[in-house]
Amino acid sequence: MFDLQKMFASLLEMGGSDIHLKVGIKPIFRINGELVDWGDEPIGMDEMNNIADGLMGKKEKETFIEQKEADFGFGVKGVGRFRVNIYKQRGTIAIAIRAIPFDIMGIDELHLPDVLKKICSAPRGLIIVTGTVGSGKSTTIAAMLEYINQTRRTNIITIEDPIEFLFRDKKSIIHQREVGSDTDSYNGSLRYLLRQDPDIIMIGEIRDPESMYTAIRAANTGHLVFTTLHTTDALQTINRILSFFPGDLQNEVRNLLSVTLRAIISQRLIPTRDGKGRVPATEILVNNETVKEAIIDPSKSHDIKMSIEKGETIYGMHSFDQSIFRLYDKGLISYEDALKGASTPTDFERRLKGLDSSDSNNFELGDYRTS
Repeated sequence: MFDLQKMFASLLEMGGSDIHLKVGIKPIFRINGELVDWGDEPIGMDEMNNIADGLMGKKEKETFIEQKEADFGFGVKGVGRFRVNIYKQRGTIAIAIRAIPFDIMGIDELHLPDVLKKICSAPRGLIIVTGTVGSGKSTTIAAMLEYINQTRRTNIITIEDPIEFLFRDKKSIIHQREVGSDTDSYNGSLRYLLRQDPDIIMIGEIRDPESMYTAIRAANTGHLVFTTLHTTDALQTINRILSFFPGDLQNEVRNLLSVTLRAIISQRLIPTRDGKGRVPATEILVNNETVKEAIIDPSKSHDIKMSIEKGETIYGMHSFDQSIFRLYDKGLISYEDALKGASTPTDFERRLKGLDSSDSNNFELGDYRTS
């Protein structure tokens, strides 16, 4: 009998983030971004069917039969909480499992920039956390919401599919709604969201124009809205938002976004120097007059990158390469991984070696420090 509890416990003991189960091979763990085998035997088809059957409840089984995939979260007593996606591949069941820590790590613990605390203090606006799959977007949003939970008296409502991190009410009250069990759909819950007296709204992921428009509208009516997008940087995020809408609505959306956007936090994970974990490198865009004009006028979009690189002292903005430089300077990451993570490795290497000291774009630590 396949021992699921032992597998989950082993993943957490090894500091892993994900499990991949597929018929014909051993379970695969993702540890610090790398895939490693676990266990002694490959998984058979009957065994995989039993594993899937044991993980799914009645509702998940109905969803899986209808859609050939199911996404849900669950907890294992004394072990941890997990997010599960069960799907079909080549006619057989496959499973992807993500470990969700019980304890929500803080902004400082995650080595996220201090400017996030200032962003969290905003009374209203749209905050978007972006990155590729597995880049830690949910972890960053959880850290920011927990910071608010500890420091502000607010009513927070989340809409998640599924619920990942579990919050405990502190200064704030937090209502966590899961699609499928607490509401039928994202769009259904979003229609009634503003009637539930929220101060802060967290939408787990923007998936369609209606969700995007609701998030912008909520931010425009005095709420602080958090959400995520699968984009790699600020400029791509703005373009992605605009791509949700047809041409005749573009100007309206540009104007709304220029007013409501508070910040875009993009991130990628880089292995730590000691090989025991990963640390986020970030690009931070904070909306200011230059950024507003660049959002409204597409011919000025190139000004966004310049604002990010030059807006550190006043706004706390910085580019990926500036963030990676600091991580390397603090000894958190190796020279090799710094180069791999850099957006422009050649320029980055030249600057690290001090061969471009006359360049006005050289990295400057200024007043900003990562925690």
